[in-house]
Amino acid sequence: MRRAAAMRLGTHKRMAQTCRAQGEGSTQRRTIRKTLTRKLSGDDFRHPLDQQNTALLRALPGFSTLARAAVGSVAEQAMLLENVGSCVRVGETQLPKMHRMHTEAADILGLDPAPELYVRQDPQPNAYTLAVSGRTPFVVIHTALLELLDMNELQAVLAHEMGHLKCDHGVWLSMALAMADGATRMPGLGGLLATPMQDGLLRWLRAAELTCDRAALLVVQDPKVVVSALMKLAG
Repeated sequence: MRRAAAMRLGTHKRMAQTCRAQGEGSTQRRTIRKTLTRKLSGDDFRHPLDQQNTALLRALPGFSTLARAAVGSVAEQAMLLENVGSCVRVGETQLPKMHRMHTEAADILGLDPAPELYVRQDPQPNAYTLAVSGRTPFVVIHTALLELLDMNELQAVLAHEMGHLKCDHGVWLSMALAMADGATRMPGLGGLLATPMQDGLLRWLRAAELTCDRAALLVVQDPKVVVSALMKLAG
């Protein structure tokens, strides 16, 4: 137990060092006079294919209620606990610069309350979001992103993840994945139906990512920042 505790302490020390380095940062954040858009809806910036497929699922009677109930699964609850237990939460007194940048992005996108933000010790540059029924959604960023991106680019990544929340991608895409998986299990014509459904789903997933790149642009309001962040993440 002492060894495990020492390992956890060492991990948190390394995470704190990375976070401090990012917060103090050698790269200065460029100040941009930003335009706030009131009552912004996810449909205002959705990619056309994302808009079309979401509208089709919304049109199904009772589908929205069923989808939201199904998303709060046991697996997601376990993922929530695992993330909260192993990450550092960003707030007004802990990484305050990042917190202000995060809340600014939420304000521009009209997310109220703002999702919680956590930093996870991980050498792979990545970020993700999770919304579990009954609690505030949250965003997780890996420490590798703090080393790779400057503050403006990091805000673009945060805004991208918030775009998924704003557009309920976790709800609609999860149910679409379940429908495609169900088609593969159908006897007879299931295989014939599954292939076009899976192809269409892949196109929708890509369109959803483009939607969230638009959310990033709405927040940072500088195309060069979004392009720079995408180029760095592409390697």
